Amino acid sequence: MDSETYLDDAGLATDSLDDDYDSTWVDDGTLPADRYLDRELSWLSFNTRVLELAEDPELPLLERANFLAIFASNLDEFFMVRIAGLKRRILTGLAVPTNVGVAPTAALALIQDKAQELQKRHAAAFRDMVKPQLDDAGIHIENWGDLGEADRLRVDDIFSNQIFPVLMPLAVDPAHPFPYISGLSLNLSIRVRNPKTGKEEFARLKVPPMLPRFMQLPNDGSGLLRFIPLEDLISNHLGDLFPGMEILDHHEFRVTRNEDVEVEEDESENLIQTLERELLRRRFGPPIRLEITDDMDDVTLGLLVRELDITEQEVYRLPAPLDLGGLFEVTKIDRPQLKYRRHVPVTAVELMPVETNSAPDIFGSIARQDVLLHHPYESFATSVQAFLEQAAADPNVLAIKQTLYRTSGDSPIVEALIRAADAGKQVLALVEIKARFDESANISWARKLEKAGVHVVYGLVGLKTHCKLALVIRSENGVLKHYSHIGTGNYNPKTSRIYEDLGLLTADPAVGKDLTRLFNELSGYAIEKKFKRLLVAPRHLRKGLVKRIMTEAQNAANGLPSGIRIKLNSIVDEAIIDALYRASQAGVPVQLVVRGICALKPGVEGLSENITVRSILGRYLEHSRIFSFVNDGDPQVYIGSADMMHRNLDRRVEALVRLVSPQHLQEIDELFDLALSDDTSSWSLDGEGAWTRHNHAEDGSSLEDMQNVLMRQVSHRKRAGVTR
Repeated sequence: MDSETYLDDAGLATDSLDDDYDSTWVDDGTLPADRYLDRELSWLSFNTRVLELAEDPELPLLERANFLAIFASNLDEFFMVRIAGLKRRILTGLAVPTNVGVAPTAALALIQDKAQELQKRHAAAFRDMVKPQLDDAGIHIENWGDLGEADRLRVDDIFSNQIFPVLMPLAVDPAHPFPYISGLSLNLSIRVRNPKTGKEEFARLKVPPMLPRFMQLPNDGSGLLRFIPLEDLISNHLGDLFPGMEILDHHEFRVTRNEDVEVEEDESENLIQTLERELLRRRFGPPIRLEITDDMDDVTLGLLVRELDITEQEVYRLPAPLDLGGLFEVTKIDRPQLKYRRHVPVTAVELMPVETNSAPDIFGSIARQDVLLHHPYESFATSVQAFLEQAAADPNVLAIKQTLYRTSGDSPIVEALIRAADAGKQVLALVEIKARFDESANISWARKLEKAGVHVVYGLVGLKTHCKLALVIRSENGVLKHYSHIGTGNYNPKTSRIYEDLGLLTADPAVGKDLTRLFNELSGYAIEKKFKRLLVAPRHLRKGLVKRIMTEAQNAANGLPSGIRIKLNSIVDEAIIDALYRASQAGVPVQLVVRGICALKPGVEGLSENITVRSILGRYLEHSRIFSFVNDGDPQVYIGSADMMHRNLDRRVEALVRLVSPQHLQEIDELFDLALSDDTSSWSLDGEGAWTRHNHAEDGSSLEDMQNVLMRQVSHRKRAGVTR
């Protein structure tokens, strides 16, 4: 994985601290009060599972380094959003008890203690596990003390020519106030003394973020790849920055700030302008974490704590180097034997040309049958991207409508929409410019689309548009046909190679009419109440799922076949959890596969003894959402964009589509069978909130990696030319 996050948009939100729950959730008092797990601690458990992958000696070495970087990146975002949001609410007096009834201040203390523990474990995993093995593999991350005289001379040249010109030391004295420390920047605190006056001074030096975090050292003839942390290199050339001064001490530190954006929407105000002001304000959010090296002296620490106005609980003492997210750079080196075996996505068999050497006909393929896609095992480029590119070029296509939540900076999807508009087609793009941390990029794309003549809308006031929808209207023999795509992941060609997602391509007119009505609601003033094959939030999704869960409970009570299988990123919503508890009490077997947060307690006698929860993590980020109900032998299976969280069900436009093809239903069953098999590596959750990894059989052999199995299966299917 070359992504700098393992979260995606479903990992974090500010939806459980002080929001009202949906009116459909009513606690009738018959379920125990302590039936939920703390969502923040559950998230930290998720990141612990990421760390366990970094600690696993059976994984390729550079992938372990990558997971160390992913852990660091995840935790940064957790602080910037979750902890920052909780602290803000405490300071303003708006916070209410957490989802498990803990007072906000007590919850913050618990979270900070756990985060302290995890950061120390993370640093130890690098120092004691990964770094020594990198050394053994000929990849050395040196410090200044490791360098000989010849090396130091060569590094002197690198410093003088490539680093020194961009450094900006900032003095702190009565004439120079303490400088602003930008969020997530790596800094050096420096104490110097004037030998003539004996006066001590303090300076701050920002480590330039545009330079490599780990500088590669010149070849010394040993054949080793050698790196040195940029801050270590700079620290040992401070005399060049402060000539004539005596360097007394220097230390590294790093500040995390509140970077959560809150936008109060006003129908009379331009949303883009409002958001741009908030993005500017984000840069100056209050500090909520100070990371320092464990050798920092008390004088320097006292100055930082005072000037940054933070508490001792927000100080994290760690061994150097700080910011192990910088390991992303090291993992990009060309050592394939130290990485996962390369996997090339294949074209879905249903979309391959009918005749050899002929061009693919996406519309003809979809017209013949619904196509269920499974990325990244099956190619996004030759399916979804090709669908939209062909639509843009096809003279018979009259209109394209699409949602865009997150997309890449050089998106061929956006370019296809622009070409379609240039060709005179009606093009509607619903751009969600409030997608967290992608706001600036989405504003840029929205303006580019508008200039090209695309009808750009920003959805409904007060709601984020998170659903993944594309609709193409095509004229065929004088009749308009609908071609639709509904997915579980974003229209992003880059993340499609590392996120596991499902998508449905269909020419079913019922789905096409559903999407037409939904797009009309999103771009106009329609209020749609009923859909044929969709469940849509915020009006119908929670109620629709609760209804289906209760149907399973009734079937179990009547002795009829029942069962629920759900795969998602996170489950926090009380109404859904309580419905699952009641289904368990009725005897329904409930099996959950949850990548991230799980507030449900499985296996509790009298409450959830029929519920099991597993988690699967690996080289790809498990991102698909699937909801499967036995329904007395008439399976009801949905895929879509929604997790079971308050924000997804109450404050987002989400869509699930029902699968109807018997082959697709069988494929979903087989996917669950694999995920839930005792032979598949996974983590299991107990009723106390503890996750236990199961990756070895009783004889010590490694259990199957689900993602490896799926890669083999899809490759075999392509070779055999077998459709599903």
